[in-house]
Amino acid sequence: MFIRRLPPFDYHMPVTVPDALALMGRYGSKARLIAGGTDLLLALKKREIVPGHLISLAGVKGLKGIDFGEKEGLRIGSLTTLAEIESSGVVKRTYAPLWDAVRVMASAQVRNLATLGGNLCSAIPSADTAPPLIALDASVRLAGPTGERTVKLEEFFTGPKQCCCGTEEIVTDILVPGPQARSGGAYLKLMRRHAMDLALVGVAACITLDASGSICTAARIALGAVAPTPIRGSEVEERLVGKPWDEAAAADAGCVAGAQCRPITDVRASLEYRCSMVGVLTKRALMEAVKRIKD
Repeated sequence: MFIRRLPPFDYHMPVTVPDALALMGRYGSKARLIAGGTDLLLALKKREIVPGHLISLAGVKGLKGIDFGEKEGLRIGSLTTLAEIESSGVVKRTYAPLWDAVRVMASAQVRNLATLGGNLCSAIPSADTAPPLIALDASVRLAGPTGERTVKLEEFFTGPKQCCCGTEEIVTDILVPGPQARSGGAYLKLMRRHAMDLALVGVAACITLDASGSICTAARIALGAVAPTPIRGSEVEERLVGKPWDEAAAADAGCVAGAQCRPITDVRASLEYRCSMVGVLTKRALMEAVKRIKD
C-alpha cells in the first residue's frame, strides 16, 4: 500500500493531565492523543485517520516510571516504554509473563518508542502485553473530566481496536497486584518468524501451588490473537483449581483452552491451526510457570 507524507495538523504539548484533558474537551473528535506514535503515525500516513490536532503526552508529568512494593504491587505509568519494562529487574523477577511478552515484541528501535499504554489502547487482538497483564489480574487507571476510575484489564477491551477508554479520558497507570507466594507465570507467543512479527497465538498462564507443590490453588489463563479481544480462559482455570498438579493436568488444560478460543482463518493461519496451537502453548506455558515456581 502506498504510504504518503503526514497530513497537516496542529501539535499540542500539555505538561499536566488536566491540560491534556482540557485540550481533548476543546477539540473533541478532531483530536488524537499521541504517545510513542508507532501505530498512530503509520495510520496517519495511510490516511486511515486525519485528525486536525495531535495532543502529545510526552511532556505530561507522572505518566512514566515503574514503582513496586510488596503490598502495593506494581505500578507502570502509561508512557513507560516497552524497552524500559524489558530492562526492569522487578518485572523480570516478579512479573515474568509481562517480561516474556515485551522481549519478543517488534524491534529494539520500536520498543524504545512504543509505550505500554499505547499498546493497550490500540486494542489490537494480537497485542502482546494484554494477555500477560490479564493473567496477572492487572487494572488500568483512567483520568477524565469528572475524575479517575479504575477498570479491570479483562473488561477494558470491547472489540477489535476498541476499548472502553472514553474520548475525553487518558490511561494514566497500569496497576498489577503484588505476587502470591508459591506462584509463577509465563507468556508464550507463536510467530511465523523468530522476531518482529505479530502473534498467531499468544498464551499467558499464572498458577499458584499449595505448600506441597502438588495441588493447584489458583490459576489465571489469558489468550491473545484467537478472538475479537484478548480473553480469559475461565474454563481452563476451573479445570485446574483444586486439582492435583502434574503434566497430565497441563495437557488437559491445553485441550480445554483449544476448545474455548474463537479464532478466525486469515492469511497468516487457519482457525484449526490456531486452535491446535492454543492447546500446545497452554500446556507449555503452564509447565514453564510451574518450573519457575520450583527454580
